[in-house]
Amino acid sequence: MEKPIAAFRIVPMEESHGAEISTWRYDSPYDIYSWLPWEQMKALDVEFGNPALRAQQYVSLLNQEDELAGFAQYFPMEGVTRLGIGMRPDLCGHGLGKAFVLAIVEEAKRRKPKDVIDLEVLTWNTRAIRAYQKSGFVITDLYEKMTPGGISKPYYCMVFRGTPPTI
Repeated sequence: MEKPIAAFRIVPMEESHGAEISTWRYDSPYDIYSWLPWEQMKALDVEFGNPALRAQQYVSLLNQEDELAGFAQYFPMEGVTRLGIGMRPDLCGHGLGKAFVLAIVEEAKRRKPKDVIDLEVLTWNTRAIRAYQKSGFVITDLYEKMTPGGISKPYYCMVFRGTPPTI
């Protein structure tokens, strides 16, 4: 039986959200998704530490209590909206993935309705892959690329094909 869908609201990512996200620490092996300290991200002017990039590409997801639950990045590509997705560590693995991902997909469709929507995921990240598949993504490609830690690893490209029917 599926868990009830939790509502997530998408809002512009504020600087305070970026500062909070940079404190999140994931357990191994997911720890590669942890960010640099906030002051370092701002000093290096990288990712959501860069105000212009934060405004153009990043959003925050708030839960029903208006707490920061995660974020999404909408990479600008020609004809494709590539998603980057991050959920607050204490919420991972509790059945919220489908609702979380679908909120992000709906925003991507609103922004660029004609774009293909895809994402990349490390092949070992079965927890995320399951959430993406439950949300209507299918694996379309396998390739090697650099991880955030600078090591080449196998990734799947997954493309959104539509929400699969519930069984």
